[in-house]
Amino acid sequence: MARTLNQPAHKRRRSTLPALAAGATALALAGTGLALFAGGANAAVGNLVSNGGFDTGNLAGWSCTGAASAVSTPVHSGTGALQATPGAADTAECTQTVSVLPNTSYTLSSWVQGPYVYLGARGTGGTDPSAWSNQNSWNQLSTTFTTGASARSITLYVHGWYGQSAYFADDITLTGPAGTASPTPTATPSPTATASPTATATPTQTASPTATATPTQTATPTQTATPTPTATATTTPPVTGLPKHVVTGYWHNFDNGATVQKLGDVQSAYDIIAVSFADAVPTKGGAISFTLDPALSKALGGYTDAQFRADVKAKQAAGKKVILSIGGQNGAITVGDAAAATAFTDSAYAIIKDYGFDGIDVDLENGVNATYLGNALHSLQSKVGPNFVLTMAPETIGMYSTAGAYFQLALNTKDILTVVNTQFYNSGGMNGCDGKVYTQGTIDFITSQICTQIQGGLRPDQVGIGVPASSKAAGGGYVSPTVVNNALDCLATGKNCGSFVPPAKWPTIRGAMTWSTNWDANNGNAFSNAVGPFVHQMP
Repeated sequence: MARTLNQPAHKRRRSTLPALAAGATALALAGTGLALFAGGANAAVGNLVSNGGFDTGNLAGWSCTGAASAVSTPVHSGTGALQATPGAADTAECTQTVSVLPNTSYTLSSWVQGPYVYLGARGTGGTDPSAWSNQNSWNQLSTTFTTGASARSITLYVHGWYGQSAYFADDITLTGPAGTASPTPTATPSPTATASPTATATPTQTASPTATATPTQTATPTQTATPTPTATATTTPPVTGLPKHVVTGYWHNFDNGATVQKLGDVQSAYDIIAVSFADAVPTKGGAISFTLDPALSKALGGYTDAQFRADVKAKQAAGKKVILSIGGQNGAITVGDAAAATAFTDSAYAIIKDYGFDGIDVDLENGVNATYLGNALHSLQSKVGPNFVLTMAPETIGMYSTAGAYFQLALNTKDILTVVNTQFYNSGGMNGCDGKVYTQGTIDFITSQICTQIQGGLRPDQVGIGVPASSKAAGGGYVSPTVVNNALDCLATGKNCGSFVPPAKWPTIRGAMTWSTNWDANNGNAFSNAVGPFVHQMP
């Protein structure tokens, strides 16, 4: 985000990025601890899974969401196999809890077929394993792991992906010594009509393929990028007070030629207001500070810190969330080690308590460390509490692949993440989730990139559209409010799409963001007057 008079755009202008080759982000499975085999399997010794072959003709021992059943064909061996069909808001996950011993090595494997089938375990006390494939014939997924010192039971899972067709699994085995506890099926809540897919608690490790794979194609292991393992996410309740679909806007704590606003002047259509920006503390790595900009105060005729604080409270009383944004084009805040993570957490928490902010927005454009910043954000959320709001506004290239640090950060914090509003501007042309190149400033560019993010592992309710409020607010990529509304309609209902039609409908898509409320005001409130009502009427 720019703060200077001569560069009013949200982000620095850059030359058009070259189209990235579909295979450029493909990662080999070798060396990751995950393996995919094409040959047959020997009978498992010491198999701890109950009814892993589904030869009972039912799902005994398993707890499943969505449409799942034991079928007699196709099967890999025996007389039965699992068939499960994901929905738009459900991955059709089946889980089973198994007792294990601590500090012990285990091997988990299964024969699977179908689009984007995932196999893994949670609660191992170490690095939770995960593997996936996308093949229309039987293939074996296998992964090894070692339990932690306190592990007594783990939850095995197999699932597909949102909106994809049915998958099959057979001969699921966990090989290793049995624990002493009696395993019980894991109850997985079924998603409601208004809930996002958090009910299936999809771990961040099981990220769906990146833009290098077309969802409807059959990909071999070398054609598809391996999802990058990240920290296991636990599901947290939604932030209280936020509607199902939200509009986010950035408010300028500076004067760069757009309409200057007091915080209280921000248009009522905005549900989340990101105060832009916090400043880096030069003498302490990772630490941030916040001060109301004196130049802005002067431009507003003497806007005081006390008035700003009162405006924060007034917006919150009106049901809005006011958060502090870190970064922007000139915000060189770096959280690259444990000490910087602690400094960030402590300083951010102090500011949040002092001003009463509801959370943090991450808009770092000079690189992120997904591990240390992710740890810092988790620590901050634990201090603030369950209603902590966490948003992000990465540049488009940062969310192009799950191998990217920004995408990893989003996945690492998926359990506390409110929404990622990627900046779909200042980008040039990029590949969509179908492998085709789309040009910024079009509905296809927006919807195909959103598809990549959802297939990459984010829940639909954690993904939003980020656009400039006017052509003055960015170097390129501006679209009219009508295009924004059509893109949301396309993603949620499959209607009003361009040439790209998403492979599934995502009715819980979170909403839209704009840079900025000030540029919106400068443009006659065209964005908030059109996009606000549309978002708020979405079912």
